[in-house]
Amino acid sequence: MRIAVAKEIEVCERRVALIPDTVARLVKQGLEVWVEKGAGERSFFSDTDYEAAGATIIGDTAKLWGETDILLKVSPPQEREDGRSEVDLLKEGAVLVSFLNPLGNPVVAEQLANRKITALSMEMIPRTTRAQSMDALSSQASLAGYKAVLIAAAALPKYFPMLTTAAGTIAPAKVFIMGAGVAGLQAIATARRLGAVVEAFDIRPAVKEEVQSLGAKFVEVKLDEETVAAGGYAKEISEASKQRTQEVVAEHVKNSDVVITTAQVPGRQAPRLVTEEMVAQMKPGSVIVDLAADQGGNCACTEPGKDIVWNGVTIIGPINLPSSMPIHASQLYAKNVTSLMQLLIKDKALRVDFSDDIVDAACVTHAGEIRNQRVRDALQALSGVGAG
Repeated sequence: MRIAVAKEIEVCERRVALIPDTVARLVKQGLEVWVEKGAGERSFFSDTDYEAAGATIIGDTAKLWGETDILLKVSPPQEREDGRSEVDLLKEGAVLVSFLNPLGNPVVAEQLANRKITALSMEMIPRTTRAQSMDALSSQASLAGYKAVLIAAAALPKYFPMLTTAAGTIAPAKVFIMGAGVAGLQAIATARRLGAVVEAFDIRPAVKEEVQSLGAKFVEVKLDEETVAAGGYAKEISEASKQRTQEVVAEHVKNSDVVITTAQVPGRQAPRLVTEEMVAQMKPGSVIVDLAADQGGNCACTEPGKDIVWNGVTIIGPINLPSSMPIHASQLYAKNVTSLMQLLIKDKALRVDFSDDIVDAACVTHAGEIRNQRVRDALQALSGVGAG
């Protein structure tokens, strides 16, 4: 059984799918591991490190992609400089494990199905106790929440903590976290460690205790509808509920020095939480960090990948924040992927067992078909025709 680690070609992607430590574990199990030359360089893992762990370094991209049984990546397959898709480099029947964004970009799933690739999407790992060690969305979101606060602290023209000096007392910064999922909770903990006064909002009332346990005040909005989707994610709510939510949070946004938004719905445009009117009421010098920038943004003024100043408020729309911390991001992702490999490989042989709830949920394409109904629906909505 041969496992290969591809070098990421996306410009902003610095992570790698396996680190030397996880390669060593797989090699000890009798598996052959190929690593594309330079795959770990931007994560500060050298080819020498991988060779010492037992991997074979491959300089020929076509050979690595075309002769492997299981290919591991971080980003979805990309279009290459020669105009070909990376999907075309895979041999028919191979297995691909990666973030695939199948709900946001179902065309890639269609390409993989046409190539008869068994594709497992790391976004689709279910949020169950048994699957925790494989939950790459959570591991990477934690990094994003942490880094978002550091970015905000660097951009804010104030201290975060309260300080008592000979020149007087400095009041602590007020930070408002919108969305208390993994990223939001990490943002709360980080802002508290930096000494800020923190408030947090989420449409899911069940997260109130988690927010309070981290020392933040929970801003609650009572809604007359279900707010939790399958897997524990926040559910898209009605327009009436969105309006009610905005009315409640507007005052908290207005009084905050920093607002960090983290609300995302898989496969959908990010919910609009901060309107232009709210931004206009914020104090000059305030900062918004929008972690949903690449899904359209939670803030109406966000421009993905850019830092802008709107009415005196700095609005930062970072993309792929985990990649800015590639050592630990790769370490966590590699652990997630390796845990999934333990589920898929038994006695050095690949076994894709669809009776297993984790495999069934994560497997997007197999044997020339798109297996996931939500992905088929997304593709049909995009193209107007059925798929798979």
